[in-house]
Amino acid sequence: MSQQLIDNFDRKFEYLRLSITDVCNFKCNYCLPDGYQRTHEKQFLSKQEITNLVNAFAELGANKVRITGGEPALRKDFPQIIEAIATIPGIKKVATTTNGYNLSNNAQAWFDAGLDAINVSVDSLDAKTFHLITGKNIFQKVMQGVNDSVKAGFKQVKINSVLMKGLNDIDLDLYINWIKDQPIQLRFIELMQTEDNGEFFNKHHLSGEWIKKNLLENGWSKKESLSHDGPAQIFCHPDYQGEIGLIMPYSKDFCKSCNRLRVSSVGRLHLCLFGEEGVDLRDLLGSSADKEKLKQRILASLQTKKVSHYLADGEVGGTPHLASIGG
Repeated sequence: MSQQLIDNFDRKFEYLRLSITDVCNFKCNYCLPDGYQRTHEKQFLSKQEITNLVNAFAELGANKVRITGGEPALRKDFPQIIEAIATIPGIKKVATTTNGYNLSNNAQAWFDAGLDAINVSVDSLDAKTFHLITGKNIFQKVMQGVNDSVKAGFKQVKINSVLMKGLNDIDLDLYINWIKDQPIQLRFIELMQTEDNGEFFNKHHLSGEWIKKNLLENGWSKKESLSHDGPAQIFCHPDYQGEIGLIMPYSKDFCKSCNRLRVSSVGRLHLCLFGEEGVDLRDLLGSSADKEKLKQRILASLQTKKVSHYLADGEVGGTPHLASIGG
């Protein structure tokens, strides 16, 4: 049997979240309130390094890659990276997460390059609140990008929204009414604490359990999770075209269904979004001749993955902010 990405707790990892840049042009108050500040001198992974990396992961059983950032579309070679990953044997799905800044102009080109699915971060459906959270007064531009993504042919367009008490929690009805006739999956994500947002977290953290209760009381039902859903809980309603996903990292047994590994834009393997500094892979990414060594290093590192992120215990690990390793 070929080697597989399975840890000591029998969790199988078929999903790679790959950051290609940590640069972001937004100033979201929960992530980069002061804007992007470069903290390293390293160049980001080249297209060839990315190809060598994903080839190794594919041979170990990964079949889905999500290209992340920062804002991945800030890389001029983003379409070429999509195409390179999409043509690797064994990769069945290529997705990305974007802030939507240039989505309207590029949705069709990304789809044509081989992108299968797209998540757009829209933290409010109110233009003023969107501006307050992101630091960008471009709500209509981002929403046009969402519409253009549907038109481009994407079968799956998801909207990510970080839940925040006192900021966008009043938008719930707006969101739900919006997807009545839209084939969109809304994903509400609990605010997570990192090294630099402790005060903000304490003020604005909101559990997703209240949304779950609201949904169940109003005719929504929980769907059986698919392997690529990971820890997301998905809800549907017979009267709505859209769906709602809840990502609640502080809920009981959240890590039990973990199915994803992360590689940063400078080539460090992160076994968890929180809690460790990562394992350097870059010295083995320059040549395809190092693929077997690369696979062995990945497999050996996976055996050190912990059973939980321990967020509920107040541990935030070494993650300075969510953009640093791709969220």
